[in-house]
Amino acid sequence: MDDGIVRSISTGLSQKGVRDHNERLLLSLLLRHGELAGSDLARLSGLSAPTVSGILRRLETEGLLSRRAPVRGRVGKPSVPMALAPDGVLSLGLKIGRRSAELLLMEFTGGMRRQLRLDYDVLRPGPVLDFLTEGLGDLCSDLSPAEALRLCGLGIAAPFEIWNASTLSLEFPEWSGTDLRAALADITALPVLAMNDATAACLAEQIYGRGKEFRDYAYFFVGSYLGGGIVLNHSLYEGHRGNAGALGSLRTIGPNGESRQLVDMASLHLLQTRLRDVGLDPARLSEGPKTWAALARHVEPWLGETAQELAKASLSTCSVIDFEAILIDGAFPETIRHQLVERVRRYLATQDTRGLIVPRIEAGRVGGNARTLGAASGPIVAQYLLNTNTFHTTEIVDQAG
Repeated sequence: MDDGIVRSISTGLSQKGVRDHNERLLLSLLLRHGELAGSDLARLSGLSAPTVSGILRRLETEGLLSRRAPVRGRVGKPSVPMALAPDGVLSLGLKIGRRSAELLLMEFTGGMRRQLRLDYDVLRPGPVLDFLTEGLGDLCSDLSPAEALRLCGLGIAAPFEIWNASTLSLEFPEWSGTDLRAALADITALPVLAMNDATAACLAEQIYGRGKEFRDYAYFFVGSYLGGGIVLNHSLYEGHRGNAGALGSLRTIGPNGESRQLVDMASLHLLQTRLRDVGLDPARLSEGPKTWAALARHVEPWLGETAQELAKASLSTCSVIDFEAILIDGAFPETIRHQLVERVRRYLATQDTRGLIVPRIEAGRVGGNARTLGAASGPIVAQYLLNTNTFHTTEIVDQAG
């Protein structure tokens, strides 16, 4: 992933030997801005018009770009905007969650071809690997030979503990005896990349959601457990060991004054526990907005507590880097997301902000499918898009070389 090139996405290089960098640059600009004429791409990238023209011709020939209708101006020839071809690249994404797994076939521009789901009570490797094996056959069975050649890889988003041998015995003991590298090599010959599930959600928001609006921001995803991600200079930042943006581990104070982590104080797991304690089935939360409204008596106090914790966590995060925004998303209906964001804004107004530049608090756009979409985005970013930071995914297996 061009680890040696750490540049702004708006800066190009007009010299030999950097074709790959400049191609990624133009593809990234088209993904962010939508269809653009060559003159606009030259202006945004800093590349010369002939360089841009040559790259666009190559990318169009390879099927990565498509021409749009000419735009006629007052003077000169009409300009011809170029856009990403949705079927120019296909990618697969697997989200491994604590209660379900999802497998997605995704297009270059984020369109979802098909998605499969497996529900379970306990996260065990056998059923998940069987689901992956059968799902890959199902999703790929309808692809033409040409489309099959455009599959760039399989991305996996999972709780970080699955890849961490030191914690497997605590939360996922059955995974400790699983040789994932060997298992995945038996299932697929595609390149396989793995990342933390909350990091994957942040990647999806950055590429296909509201992340395009901001240069630097922090991202909170409220799922069964809370996680997050960091974007710097328009690119996901995962850190030296791939664990940057572990915002669920931020310190906070428990109800009795004890030291706790943010994940212990703000997550859907807490709401699910509330429902269980009063004899209600937490699975009802997956039924949609009407059910959440019907459970308002239990949702309201959870919303207030979660918003208060996220407001404090937002300021703690911005004390390290002056992010221009904090994006908040989660596995809940859009109405709940906007209520949560509005409450965080209100709580933030009452906090001590001395020495800080208060960030914008904004709602994410991708929603509950962010982790699966982000998993599928991983191979696309690694092979086709420009990342101004080092993209530290875990390479599980790469039989393609």
